[in-house]
Amino acid sequence: MHIMEGYLDPLWALVWILVAAPFIVYGFFCIRRIMREDPAKKTMLALSGAFIFVLSSFKLPSVTGSSSHPTGTGFSTMFFGVGVTSVMSLIVLIFQALLLAHGGFTTMGANVFSMGVAGPFVAYIVFKAMTKAKVCTPVKVFFTAFLAVMVTYTVTAVQLALNFGLDNGNFITFFIDYIAIFAVTQVPLAIVEGILFMIFIDYLERARPDLTEKVFPKGGRL
Repeated sequence: MHIMEGYLDPLWALVWILVAAPFIVYGFFCIRRIMREDPAKKTMLALSGAFIFVLSSFKLPSVTGSSSHPTGTGFSTMFFGVGVTSVMSLIVLIFQALLLAHGGFTTMGANVFSMGVAGPFVAYIVFKAMTKAKVCTPVKVFFTAFLAVMVTYTVTAVQLALNFGLDNGNFITFFIDYIAIFAVTQVPLAIVEGILFMIFIDYLERARPDLTEKVFPKGGRL
């Protein structure tokens, strides 16, 4: 879910850039370490970026100043965590702003934080908890992808409510309005994305178990 160009006050645009920046810096160090220590993971990095770009490019009109779409961040979250996902999201958002007029540069920090940091952060914690609890792979995959989308749109609703409702004391009202409207499009999209990743991970486990074994040990499958 992208906030579009020009819809954030300059102060909030700067705030979200500053909040997202540490995760992006950390993510670049993570990617450099991965490339240096395990070049074989280049394939998975490429797949992660491709999923984010393709899925998040499907844009549906939403409330004024925003759009609804899948995020595609669940795959990167499961395999690489939040830092790498934030960098992948930044790269994708830059290309989308340049080529598709999707999102924007003034809202880049807000969009990176909601899509590349907040959503993946919550999803990654839940993924690790489910892994520790030995939850089967399809369930882990579905809920990780589902939560990555749902938390993203929840944070976007918070960002818009802060921007438009904080000064006049209507933050709660704005947040409820945004979250209610987003839910109409985003809940079905989150379910579809969860199912899509379930199918793809199952295929990948069968076709290229060497790529998935560390994240999804054999004992985790149904």
